[in-house]
Order: sequence, then C-alpha cells, then structure tokens
Amino acid sequence: MGAQWKVKHKADAAAAKGKLFTKLAKEVMVAARNGADPDMNSKLRMAIEASRKASMPKDTLERAIKKGAGLLDGPVNYEHVVYEGFAPHQVPVIVDCLTDNKNRSAQSIRVLFRKGQLGSSGAVSWDFDYLGAIEASPESKDADVEVAAIEAGAQDFEAGDDGDTIFYTEPTDLDAVSKALPEYGFKVSSAKLIYKPKNPVTGLTAEQRAEVEAFLEAIDNDDDVQHVYVGLGE
Repeated sequence: MGAQWKVKHKADAAAAKGKLFTKLAKEVMVAARNGADPDMNSKLRMAIEASRKASMPKDTLERAIKKGAGLLDGPVNYEHVVYEGFAPHQVPVIVDCLTDNKNRSAQSIRVLFRKGQLGSSGAVSWDFDYLGAIEASPESKDADVEVAAIEAGAQDFEAGDDGDTIFYTEPTDLDAVSKALPEYGFKVSSAKLIYKPKNPVTGLTAEQRAEVEAFLEAIDNDDDVQHVYVGLGE
C-alpha cells in the first residue's frame, strides 16, 4: 500500500479533487509564510510542484501563495499537529494535520479513533522511518536508476506507479537530491517528507482489511487531516 494512504474509488471525483486542492492550498500557504519566492524557499517549491502535479488551477495556486505570504487578506494561522495510534487489528497509523483550531482537531481525531486506538506521541512513530520521498520518471531509456540514486545522493529507491521511481533521502537532503536528479536523466514530479513503515502488518483477511480501509478513509475525509501514513502491507 505504500507509506501514504491513498483513498480508492471515490464516488464523487469532483468533490475528491476539491478536497485535494484544499489540502494542497493549505500546504502552500504554510510554506509561503517563509517567503513567496520558490527559488528561495524549498518548502514552497515542493508544495507548488505537488499542486501542479494535481492540476490545481493557476489562480488558486497564486492566491494560496499570496495569502500565505501575508500579501492577501489576514495572516495564516495553521498549526502542524501529528497524532499516532492504531487502526483496527493493531495496524499502526500516523495522522498529519494542519489546523487553525487544535481543540477542534483533537476532538475530531478522538472520535475518529473510537474504532481504533489513539496513542500518545511516539506510540507508533518508532516503527516508521521519517524520510524524503521523490517521485521521478526517466526522460530516456538510457537513464540508470542506480547511478542516479548514488550520484544524486539518495539513500535508496524502489519502483513507483506508472513506471516512476521513488527515491528515498534523509529529510535534510530532500531538496538537494530533488535538484540533482534531472542531471542524471530523471524528471521529478513530486518531493515530500513522509513516514515509511518499517514492519507493515500483513495477513489480514479481506474483511479485516476492508475494516481498516474504512477507518483510514474516514480519517482522510476530515478537513484538518493532510496526510495519513499506515503500516499496512499488501
């Protein structure tokens, strides 16, 4: 399933895309607090790349940058909060939130975790690696994944979706590796920090897995939730 939970088979594609744009815009706004120039702000550059990959409208993206940088309306007051716990059947979960009301988020998460088990800080994060993850595709058949990983400074790599490769880095090396990969024939489509499970849970029945996925989808649908990372194997 990978490090980050991705909702499948959304009934309303338009609503799903709108929710995705809202989450991406929040990340852009928070990143833009450190400056509106992506050349001088690596976090903003990565947030912009993720938004463009999702086909966010240009005016929506530009408004988010201006709002985050304090050039439009009032200041942005989103705070980053991380929750840890277990989905049904002891599947470890990390929930990454951006919220303008920590009390509201805490209450929502407590309710959502009633079918699982909400833990304290550190309850499951020890079982995840905190890494940079770069999705990139070869620009020619001569591009060598292993050479690119070594020369660009990635720690590891694995096959991604649709012929892409995911390059893993130390968190502090994410921007440098992302900038270096094009020199070795790879086009970067996204670069972000993730939690990658060390020991994903396997062996669940189809019924148990469906229960876990319903739990994860409910969490992902919360307005304050940005990312859900889960230790669930295939």
